[in-house]
Amino acid sequence: MLNVSRISKCSQRWFTQLVLNLGVVSLLLSTVTGAQAFAQPAFKPTGPVKIVVMFPPGGGTDAVARIVGERLTELWQQQVIIENKAGAQGNIGTAYASKAAPDGQTLMIAHQGVMTVNPHLYKDMGFDVRKDIVPVGRLTQQPFVLVAHPSVPANTLKEVEALAKSKPGKLSYGSSAAGPQLAVELFKFTTGADLLHVAYKGAGPAVIDVLGGNIDLLVANPSSVAQHVQTGKLRAIVLFGAQGVGVLPGAPTAIDAGYPALGDMPEWYGLAVPASTPVALIGQLNKDVNAVLSDASVQKRISALGLNASPSTPAEFSEQINRDYVRWGNLIQQAGIRFE
Repeated sequence: MLNVSRISKCSQRWFTQLVLNLGVVSLLLSTVTGAQAFAQPAFKPTGPVKIVVMFPPGGGTDAVARIVGERLTELWQQQVIIENKAGAQGNIGTAYASKAAPDGQTLMIAHQGVMTVNPHLYKDMGFDVRKDIVPVGRLTQQPFVLVAHPSVPANTLKEVEALAKSKPGKLSYGSSAAGPQLAVELFKFTTGADLLHVAYKGAGPAVIDVLGGNIDLLVANPSSVAQHVQTGKLRAIVLFGAQGVGVLPGAPTAIDAGYPALGDMPEWYGLAVPASTPVALIGQLNKDVNAVLSDASVQKRISALGLNASPSTPAEFSEQINRDYVRWGNLIQQAGIRFE
């Protein structure tokens, strides 16, 4: 006689295992489908792709380029190589990249200072921003931060102003690009404070010097200094922007500090290509870059640097560049600012 109870239990176990197996298969299929959806690039490079960073390793531009480049390597199934080519406030690397073949195999970081400030300060940059370079899209947008070595007897921007006025030309600050330097130069212009500027080729060497007390202050991207502020090795004085950043909690904005004229100076990074690159190819590159920036893990890594992922279309980024180009040019002219 058949044992109905035993058959029923066996059937239940078989059915349960079948459901579990189907669930695993479904999960695997959905994972593969998702991976395939992400792995359908619009641009299909024929070999390694280069992203030229016009500053040394250790700064915000370099960090963002490496995060984005890593994911583009996965997407394109071609190695994305980061080439650091520093000098002349970013002009050397940008000039070099602007002369590359217009085939999408060489990209460059579009840096705010290089694209919108330097043209008003240098007679010959080695390239023409408006003629030799075309934007692909924005990567990030964030404020500059002014930090101080712990030995500096100032905790606020008001105290920095008072200290600078009491010691004209003695309080030193460093910067590695025109944008950050312009922020402090406008602070000097609006307050009459006299600070000594020390120029660096990149954020990495500048951070080393402010940590060692060789310079008193440093204005830089949050990504370059946030970890040192968090460990107490540096002190965050002010953010030159309208919004704070998560990695520097409690750091006041310039508006909060009582300097509204310095409260709207966001920094941005983007990607660009030589001007003769075909429009269709620029659109393909933009689609792939925006796909990378929409990835939650990429956004998390960028946010941890103190930056904000901020994708755009080529047209939107171009409009922002043109707007800032005119804005900074007018400010530099009105203030009579001249960089040494």
